[in-house]
Amino acid sequence: MRGIEQSNGCIYYYGSPAGYIDSGEQAVLDAMFRSDELESFAKRSGLAVQWTDGVYDRLISGAVMTPQGEAAAPLKSCRIWQLKPEAGAWAALVSPGKPLPVPKPEDYRPVYDGQIETNDLEAIYDKFGDRAPNGFSGHPLAVSDIVELYDSGGSSFYHLGRTQFKEIAFEPEMPSQDMALRQTSSP
Repeated sequence: MRGIEQSNGCIYYYGSPAGYIDSGEQAVLDAMFRSDELESFAKRSGLAVQWTDGVYDRLISGAVMTPQGEAAAPLKSCRIWQLKPEAGAWAALVSPGKPLPVPKPEDYRPVYDGQIETNDLEAIYDKFGDRAPNGFSGHPLAVSDIVELYDSGGSSFYHLGRTQFKEIAFEPEMPSQDMALRQTSSP
């Protein structure tokens, strides 16, 4: 058995799927495999390294491969946006029978920013509805919240309506780098 191998966009560490290559420029590696040997391999391959919890679990579950054996979309980072307390009487605006208003970026603040083990909106809803992951400072996901999935290629925003998520155009003011919000691991 070889020590470290790269195959079909995945990086294997002594036979275990330890990470994947994101956009051909970055190796996203599970933090439990953190070692100088693995980091050196990635750097020799011309890849920047991002250590992230939960990558192994996602890879071992087969979530990275399509049924045709092709690499699926890489895991994106997730940012949760919720209304600022001072946004006003939002509850009155989302009452039954009235259409939901268009979200205004200035009314929202980020309450989570990090990677989780899925890009699936329903799974994200379940994760942030049942118990709060580390780094989550908001309330359980509810009507009017916005889930942002992003990577080096850009962001997609999904507004939670009464019954489902809907992709929207949304251009919030990005949080400053000084915020202690950045969460790079999942529980």
